[in-house]
Amino acid sequence: MSCRLCCIFLLACVLRLAAEPAHAQQNPAQAPAPVLAQRDSINADYKIGNGDVLQVSVWGEPQLTRSVTVRPDGKISLPLIDELEVAGTTTPQLQEQLNQRFAAYIRHPQAAVLVAEIHSKLVYVTGEVQRPGAYPVASSITVVQLIARAGGTTEFAKQSKMYVLRQSNGKRLNVNYKAVIQGRRESENVELLPGDTVVVP
Repeated sequence: MSCRLCCIFLLACVLRLAAEPAHAQQNPAQAPAPVLAQRDSINADYKIGNGDVLQVSVWGEPQLTRSVTVRPDGKISLPLIDELEVAGTTTPQLQEQLNQRFAAYIRHPQAAVLVAEIHSKLVYVTGEVQRPGAYPVASSITVVQLIARAGGTTEFAKQSKMYVLRQSNGKRLNVNYKAVIQGRRESENVELLPGDTVVVP
């Protein structure tokens, strides 16, 4: 009889332990909020621009999680708060703005914003590289770094005759890429600005 009581007691303990995780999941107020980190490639100082795609979420409010594109007027639209000016802000600043706006409807909101796609700040490379095209700029980037992202030059590239076309002022900046990677003419390893085009003849 005592053995039977022991088995019943052990079974009750096992069932209680198995039920505890499920109970904890049913009470999100007791669970710690997740820490959503920025992507490694996106600096926290990156300023959001028109056309960028943002992933917005609010802890405990799955209906508010969505992907939004920054409109040409620099605004986004979200439930509850309608429109919000976001162009020129960083993700930490935008998270604070969202928390302030959502606080009128949600108790202790915890908003998180990730820059999913960059479309407002692009640089371009064309000519004799492996992967010509447009590349997003999340932080500073030089000619050498852009060429590396483009897979390097082809065997036909004239490395000493590259140049940068600067969109902001229309200037042409000559780059002797061969000399730069040999440790000479480091000043020609131009830091690129959004809109710049690197031409590799």
